[in-house]
Amino acid sequence: MPAVERMTITMPTEMAETLRQTVAGGEYASTSEVVREALRDWTRRRDAERQDLEALRAAIKAGLDSGPAIPADQVFAELRARYAAKA
Repeated sequence: MPAVERMTITMPTEMAETLRQTVAGGEYASTSEVVREALRDWTRRRDAERQDLEALRAAIKAGLDSGPAIPADQVFAELRARYAAKA
């Protein structure tokens, strides 16, 4: 079993009551279990957000490295000309 450290936390009364009710309702054996699960969920979500941010940064870098930008007006003008030529 991993090492265990005792901590004291402070939370709003409503959250503490929800925690106690959850344990009293039998969903968890202790308030510590609820907090540990919440921290695991938070850690997973934070890691996913970091991965998303890294992917976004990589996509931005790939876009910047792909060459000079073409003004949108120019792109749409070329598309309209192609469409008009086929019509």
